[in-house]
Amino acid sequence: MTTPIAVLAAAEGGEDVNPLLPATYDIVWSAICIAVIGFFFWKYVLPRFQKVLSDRSEQIEGGIKRAEEAQAEAKEALEQYRAQLADARQEAAKIREDARTQGQQILAEMKTSAQAESDRIVASGHQQLAAQRQQIVTELRADLGRTAVELAEKVIGEQLSDDVKRAGTIDRFLDELDSVGADSASGK
Repeated sequence: MTTPIAVLAAAEGGEDVNPLLPATYDIVWSAICIAVIGFFFWKYVLPRFQKVLSDRSEQIEGGIKRAEEAQAEAKEALEQYRAQLADARQEAAKIREDARTQGQQILAEMKTSAQAESDRIVASGHQQLAAQRQQIVTELRADLGRTAVELAEKVIGEQLSDDVKRAGTIDRFLDELDSVGADSASGK
């Protein structure tokens, strides 16, 4: 059996025609169309495509650069914040130490002032006690002297009206009592 294509090919001239290869005029016109399309693609489409790609790459690179700058600024701001925080902590520590020192100084001054006031009050109290003691001793001597004169007048039976004589006698008597009291206190 022979195929109709083979019969046709044999009838046309007896040449061997390859059915897979197109005709020469098809190849020429296809090449011209591809060249024209390639020219327009190369002249108009490819530059626009490259422009869009370069614009996008610039945007991406610019965005990356801006992000890096923002990150560097943020890092710098963080370092400044940390430095300020460290300075603030040092200043707070200094203020606390100054306050502690001032408090100790004030406390020491208050203690010194209180001790001085206490010493003054104690000295004033001793002076008042000595003055009162002297006053009481003087009053007691006078009372003792009057009592002794009254007793002596009753014992002797005469009046000791001479004040000078009476004062001398009273003083002598009291001096003797003081010396006897001092001798007995010292153990003689």
